[in-house]
Amino acid sequence: MTTLALTRFFDPQSGARVGVQIGATVHDVTDTVGSVGAWLRASAGRVEAAIDELAAAVNRSRQAHHADAFAHAPAPDCLHWLPPVDVQDVWAAGVTYERSRVARQEEARDGGDVYARVYTAERPELFFKARGAWVVGPDDAVGIRRDATWNVPEPELALVVNPALEIVGVTIGNDMSSRDIEGENPLYLPQAKIYARSCALGPAIVLGRIDSAWPETRIAMQIARAGAVAYSGETHTGQIRRRPDELVAYLGRALSFPDGVVLLTGAGIVPTDDFTLAEGDVVSITIPVVGTLRNVVTVV
Repeated sequence: MTTLALTRFFDPQSGARVGVQIGATVHDVTDTVGSVGAWLRASAGRVEAAIDELAAAVNRSRQAHHADAFAHAPAPDCLHWLPPVDVQDVWAAGVTYERSRVARQEEARDGGDVYARVYTAERPELFFKARGAWVVGPDDAVGIRRDATWNVPEPELALVVNPALEIVGVTIGNDMSSRDIEGENPLYLPQAKIYARSCALGPAIVLGRIDSAWPETRIAMQIARAGAVAYSGETHTGQIRRRPDELVAYLGRALSFPDGVVLLTGAGIVPTDDFTLAEGDVVSITIPVVGTLRNVVTVV
């Protein structure tokens, strides 16, 4: 079965466009689909049919590009990737991996009992991360706070959810975080997590219905500094404690998402305590079923 990936990209001749990537070819389907939000709305209650309609839209597409044409920093005079969301909010689940629980306890000044309890609690930790308009895409800059001293990326599998709370696909997320701010007091979590350029998504949404089982895949991260590897790590979705449908169900208990929503599912890779990001670092997150999300670090 052919794998379809829903993308957004910028064309200097026509602005923001919607594409479907098959292999190394990106087909412009904007005239048929309209927007990512429109497709998510149309997929409610009929995910498989909506994916089939995207495949049909590819056959009607009159323009296509090789994916390599987008692989550079955004600029107004050239093709480049956009984040694969438009108006969808991004939420995040926390402490879903054992490694994350341990790291949060280590950074907390009071010993972090709150993190130990939420790891085993019935209700998961969920928090708002970014509006769709705040998200940065591949090869764009992610931010570290100038008033923080301990900044890290958090590589995560991101679930893309339609208005019916159906998981329609996955992408890669980078939940940039200021560990010293959150570690000082858990009530500072919004300041540690929500700021300019703190959320990156991409390169595309790999489509396919997901219910109770995670896609079996590794998640790898590498941080390059001055041309050398400053940090690398790897985890696997099999280490996530909670089910994907469980997390989405809690997110939708008292909220509705008429344009869909993205849910980051937690980080199982945590850099060592003596590591902090620096301006100019390049963060590369690879999830084989999706691809690689690469961003350069800037101070905000």
